[in-house]
Amino acid sequence: MARLRDPETGCRWDIDQNFASIAPYTIEEAYEVADAIERNDMAALRDELGDLLLQVVFHSRIAEQAGHFRLQDVIEGITEKMIRRHPHIFGEGTDRENGHRRWEDIKAAERAGKDDDSSAVAGVAKALPALLRAEKIQKRAARTGFDWPDMDGVVAKVEEELQEVRDATTPDEHQEEIGDLLFSVVNLARHLKIDAEVALRAATAKFESRFRTMESMAGDDFSGLTLDSKEALWKQAKRQGAL
Repeated sequence: MARLRDPETGCRWDIDQNFASIAPYTIEEAYEVADAIERNDMAALRDELGDLLLQVVFHSRIAEQAGHFRLQDVIEGITEKMIRRHPHIFGEGTDRENGHRRWEDIKAAERAGKDDDSSAVAGVAKALPALLRAEKIQKRAARTGFDWPDMDGVVAKVEEELQEVRDATTPDEHQEEIGDLLFSVVNLARHLKIDAEVALRAATAKFESRFRTMESMAGDDFSGLTLDSKEALWKQAKRQGAL
């Protein structure tokens, strides 16, 4: 990467990049890692981890050239953080059973020490996928005791938000109420200990598989079929076990 970014002999594209311009690639590579894991494709995972590692090296090289930090600083920083957040492993503590809770306590103390924003929901990255960010915000709030005591309240809230979608009359109201409904569904998934992002990805994959089966059954005439005919094909694809 040092050679690629060399002002005199490097690659023009690599030289022209900055943190913002390669950030989308960093996010994309992380998703491709997740996709390889979901497909249990170890050859692809090895490849995608290399692509993701390249992004870390790329950002670090840009930072070093600007005088901010080096790749070695990144590695040392995460090493120190992992040791600091695992006192039950690297320190004198022995309570392994509550290690994750202790991890969260240490993270909260770190945030309080370096940020003027003392809110329990501070520091959740705004660039996260919406479902994931909603879940993280909810978990932060729940740790303060602001949470439904059982699932009945969560289900009632989902039903309430769905009714408010029905009652909405303007585009702005519909957008707001749909957002509230999605947020409450994420909350329901959290109470059921289900990853909302994973669940939605699975549901989308299932729909895609069944839709492709429908298209295959209908041939070239799929778009011209009536809705009733398409619904019949959908039911047939479902019976055939398309995901």
